[in-house]
Amino acid sequence: MSDSGSDEDLTPEDRGSTESVRKGCDPLVSTQRSKLQQRRAKLNQQINRELLLRSGAENLYRASTNQKVKETVALELSFVNSNLQLLKEELEELNSSMNIYQTESETLNVPMIPLGLKETKEIDMTVPLQDFIAEHYGEDASLYLNEIQDFMELRQAMRTPSRNEAGQELLMEYFNQLYFLDQRFFSPHRSLGVHFHWYDSLTGVPSVQRALAFEKGSVLFNIGALYTQIGARQDRSTLSGIEDAIDAFQRAAGAFLYLQENFSHAPSLDMSGSALSMLVRLMVAQVQECVCEKVLLNMQKNHLNVLLQAAQEAARVSDVYSLVLQAMSVPLLKDYVPFSWISMVQVKTHHFRALAHYYTAVALCDCSGVEDEDGEIKALVQIHTRQPEKLNLQDPEDKRRLGKAHLRKAIIRHEEALRLHGVCKMLRTMDILQEVLSDAHTRSLEKYSDIDQEDDFCEVAEAPEIQSHTQQKPDIKAPDFSVVRVTDIFQRLGPLSVFSARNRWTRRHVCLVRGEAGLGLTLRGDSPVLVAGVLPGGCAAEAGLHEGDYIVAVNTVDCRWAEHAEVVHALKSCPDRGLELDIITLQTHEVERRINLSPSGEQDYQSGSQRRAGREYGGSSSSMWGWSWRNSGVSKRLGSTFSLSFSNSRESQSMH
Repeated sequence: MSDSGSDEDLTPEDRGSTESVRKGCDPLVSTQRSKLQQRRAKLNQQINRELLLRSGAENLYRASTNQKVKETVALELSFVNSNLQLLKEELEELNSSMNIYQTESETLNVPMIPLGLKETKEIDMTVPLQDFIAEHYGEDASLYLNEIQDFMELRQAMRTPSRNEAGQELLMEYFNQLYFLDQRFFSPHRSLGVHFHWYDSLTGVPSVQRALAFEKGSVLFNIGALYTQIGARQDRSTLSGIEDAIDAFQRAAGAFLYLQENFSHAPSLDMSGSALSMLVRLMVAQVQECVCEKVLLNMQKNHLNVLLQAAQEAARVSDVYSLVLQAMSVPLLKDYVPFSWISMVQVKTHHFRALAHYYTAVALCDCSGVEDEDGEIKALVQIHTRQPEKLNLQDPEDKRRLGKAHLRKAIIRHEEALRLHGVCKMLRTMDILQEVLSDAHTRSLEKYSDIDQEDDFCEVAEAPEIQSHTQQKPDIKAPDFSVVRVTDIFQRLGPLSVFSARNRWTRRHVCLVRGEAGLGLTLRGDSPVLVAGVLPGGCAAEAGLHEGDYIVAVNTVDCRWAEHAEVVHALKSCPDRGLELDIITLQTHEVERRINLSPSGEQDYQSGSQRRAGREYGGSSSSMWGWSWRNSGVSKRLGSTFSLSFSNSRESQSMH
């Protein structure tokens, strides 16, 4: 069954402007891709169960002193290990299913290598989040059930993103919401008690961590993996399709590189430094392959410069795939990367090297008699890594001999590509790959037959290798998280500058009555409004207000998000009986106040508070916020930030 009828193939415009990007694919829709994901999820669960059985059996074997029990456990362990091996082989075969992600175009193109998404378990965060809201924020947690449900629905949708820009927006939205979740609920003083379960994208081995950095890293990995699927499904028979594929693979490389640079101590092998480095190289190679296809698509027949450019582009593709093969051969990855991936990379290395020799041969044999003969000879010499020996390229016969030598090399490379294709069971099922390789091989044979002469008794020439070169180098694009603007789901808890898991505060209730000299306090900023100064002996001081306090409610009306003018208006309308104010004091302010409340420190305290107020609340209405990866208790600051809009304080100040 084709998956062309699924919602993955609809653009956001097709879905309608009213539909939210929060909806993932329906996991019950019987598309090829959804069936594959369901089978992968089932295998992941089976592998997890077998690993638990093996762990228990190994513990029993070590703990037991009874020889008969040890023999029984050892037999059971052999069965478990056998089952694990079979399950891993089945999962590897699923992960090698490249056909499902390819375009349905009838044009012959070498298939690309996509990456499956990491699977994750469903998590119920209701109780941990409610407990934290009640304990840390002192709020009625039942009032935030809708927000908690919204976040959990967003996470559930994130597990099945559609294979288009809407799916990427869904992953980006969840990734950005994790920043708010980190700030609101992940305190350095206590654990939230939530465990994040993710499965390795290739082996299915589960990893569990409490660190939110693991969740962020896994989502970022899926952003890159989804771009590989988007790139693989593009119709590369058109220029626009090739450009879209280039963009997708460049973004995939950027996501993997960003993850590699900002995530350490990976709990799963697919997120290790060596695996991510290999994936970056693989994506860059696929970008280079698309660039070569673009040159071939625009190629004019028998035009010397275009043929030589095509040869150099093909040589470049072969070179970068050779680097990918080296990255796949390191000890850590040698037995980890699917055999079909290694075989495909080897096939492409030989296939594109053969194309480089073929197009050079065509340029030598079919492009004689051009106007600029000196320029032609110079171009033909420069395309080689070394000058051809004992050949005069001004002589047509020597050019034919060199072209024939290049064709021999092309045919040898084509035959090696076909041999490697036949060795891999998974590649043998890819009919389009077989057709591409066979057609290229036949074309080289026919060209060789055309220029071969029966009475050619000259010494066989040796063809130098082709100098690789590209007109368009890959441009790795790091993820731009600011593209998807999000609103903090838990914004009702208050502005993050104050109401975060990192801050601690005390809350109290005061009654403020206006005197003849006014209220006796100075306010600054908004969201929330800060008490910037208190007149000694004034009404505010007698009521118990202090410099550094925040006004969060006036006469039971919440004003955590209120602007400066709104709070001033509420205070000016003070009735004779006074105002009921809810005040919070950050613990840092309270400690400083205790230290400085002495006659000798009073002046320093006043000037210091003014400096603090200006530093904390004198910024613009939006801030750049960075977040740090946290793993095993170690914090690592990311090298870049993304912008999220907050209502911050202004330079407004008033005395009342």
